[in-house]
Amino acid sequence: MKINYGKGFLLFYLVLVGCAGVPATSEQPASAGNAPPAPLPPPSLPVITQSFASPKIRPGETWRIYLQASDPNGEMEYIVSTIDQPGVGEYPISRTRIDSKNSHELNGYIYLATSTFQRLNWVGITLTVQIQDTAGRYSKPVEFRLSFNDLYQQDPPPPGIFKDEDLGAILIRPHGLRESPFNHFPLGIP
Repeated sequence: MKINYGKGFLLFYLVLVGCAGVPATSEQPASAGNAPPAPLPPPSLPVITQSFASPKIRPGETWRIYLQASDPNGEMEYIVSTIDQPGVGEYPISRTRIDSKNSHELNGYIYLATSTFQRLNWVGITLTVQIQDTAGRYSKPVEFRLSFNDLYQQDPPPPGIFKDEDLGAILIRPHGLRESPFNHFPLGIP
């Protein structure tokens, strides 16, 4: 009698593989070593929770932009502002350092000094503000539109929401000038 080892081995292999593929039941606890690692939580970003700025001011007034922001990790580092002016373009970015006492939560205003030049009458700008954390991550941006006219008066913020705390200035550096603490001007100065 001739024994065919190939068929016997194949049958043994199929039975072995079939048993190995049976899922674990409640009686057979799964090994913790085989469980996939728990997913990491997404990094938390700074969030601007509320904001307000008057949409109109007189040339020469200081425009106040009120912000409430938070970061659960306490890593807020800068208020990043950009100004876009039709016909001029976007001014270089302004970074206002956030005081360490406000790295978890801030509530107050940033401000933009403006020139009294008559050529600001009827000019409009768009200000975009974001919060940057120490890892370089940004909050979602908030935008504010501003129009200038000698007849306008700046609107106050809604009562009871924002603190009257100065968080810092938005510094304007005209195009072509190098970064320096001595070459920032009010909006409207060439």
